[in-house]
Amino acid sequence: MTTILITGANRGLGLGMARHAAARGYEVIGTARNPDDANELREVATRIEQLETDSPESIAGLAERLKGHPIDILVNNAGIFPHECDDINDLDLSSLERAIRVNTFGPLLTTRAFIDHLAKSERKLNVSITSNLGSIHDASKGEMGYLGYRVSKAALNMGNSVVAHQLKQKGITSVVIHPGWVQTDMGGSAAPLKPDESTGSIVETIENLSHEDNGRFLDYRGEELRW
Repeated sequence: MTTILITGANRGLGLGMARHAAARGYEVIGTARNPDDANELREVATRIEQLETDSPESIAGLAERLKGHPIDILVNNAGIFPHECDDINDLDLSSLERAIRVNTFGPLLTTRAFIDHLAKSERKLNVSITSNLGSIHDASKGEMGYLGYRVSKAALNMGNSVVAHQLKQKGITSVVIHPGWVQTDMGGSAAPLKPDESTGSIVETIENLSHEDNGRFLDYRGEELRW
């Protein structure tokens, strides 16, 4: 049975991916800051674990609790979109630091903690949910601000590029996936994509990944995006 570990799985994209993975017969391990409140996740997950991705100690604790349990697919999904660091003119440093801590450090530290779990599995897939807002090409168009969020996701994309080369000798495939603009709490009601459409396509894209995809920047449909 394929085992998938999804961070931030109690709502939004994480919950949607957990539902689609469960429907495909996966063993689903979902994390949440407050597992006792993760009622919808409990309906589809095999196991729910407490995790705060901005805490190295929490990440290390989860890896220890799952020691010896191969993880076929790690999905670094947990993320935030603070707007107090959108504009350089009134930049809130603490919000910028938090965005980078959660959106960049969190996935990298979680990946590091689960290298052995991935290496012992059949699929060996390390997936981080990013955004096209982390594309320097996209930002060069001059559209929108979102400074802090863009910086955190651009850093995540760079981190994946490096990690992909460093972990390929262990047979681990690392990619970043843009989920599209989705109608979630983060994306808002004006977004064109419904969560089920995005998350179903993400899970299908993940299923179709091979080692030749190592280091790529893809959208939810599996199409290549520009850095």
